[in-house]
Amino acid sequence: MASSTTPASSPTPTPAFFLAGGTGISAETLGNMMLQQFPSVAFSRRKIPFITTAERARQVVTELDAAMTETVTPLVFSTVSDEEIRAELQQTRCAFIDLFGSHLATVEHVLHVNAVHTVGALHGVGDLGRYEARMRAVEYAMEHDDGQSMRNLEQAQLILIAPSRCGKTPTSIYLALQHGIKVANYPLVEEDFESSDLPLPVRPYAAKCFGLLSTAARLSQVRGERRPGSRYASLAQCSYELRRAEAMYRAHKVPVVNSSAMSVEEIAAVIMQSRALGNG
Repeated sequence: MASSTTPASSPTPTPAFFLAGGTGISAETLGNMMLQQFPSVAFSRRKIPFITTAERARQVVTELDAAMTETVTPLVFSTVSDEEIRAELQQTRCAFIDLFGSHLATVEHVLHVNAVHTVGALHGVGDLGRYEARMRAVEYAMEHDDGQSMRNLEQAQLILIAPSRCGKTPTSIYLALQHGIKVANYPLVEEDFESSDLPLPVRPYAAKCFGLLSTAARLSQVRGERRPGSRYASLAQCSYELRRAEAMYRAHKVPVVNSSAMSVEEIAAVIMQSRALGNG
């Protein structure tokens, strides 16, 4: 008689917390960069921003410790800058990775200046000129999203072109918000695939163009979530559009990145390096 086999249960995900005195964007970005080095491990992620008082920090520690089990130790990534609050958070029984304080003393030593240890110093506007440039870039990216406007394309530092749902919009907004880069993005549509020429509106700006690709399977999955069962989401249509887009990029020597398995941060880094784009 054949013996029955009990399927192995999936391993319990390791909780990963991102703590911050502000929005938590830095803690989340830096923490996830580390977690990406362990692709075989499943994580459940949670961001806890705006920890601005010692009382709130003690509440957070209670929440963190509640996630502890006999077999799983949560990871805690923190960019909290206030010394008192940070000391409270370090009382957790979880693995505490201090992304701010652990390196601050080194920076102080090199600069021969004491840090101010305030939340505002980390999360405030900082350089007002750079902040305003970033906001202008965000406004530009929103106005020129998905080919909505062809005005002032000469002002664009970068023009992303790609078939629909390859990641143009999030990449444009990220580059604008984080780096102050003015990005327009243009969707390749059915008539654009009839030849290998660049679409007419962006043709004068070929040197600013950057192409995005995906895999047919991934693109079909993403489109299927939006329009299930449609020709638009079919594997055949996705394959066709990606082949034609790739031929277009190749014909005009447009640099390209495959966005199917990359985070928006990684896509942006590749684009910036390829185009030698600096911070705004």
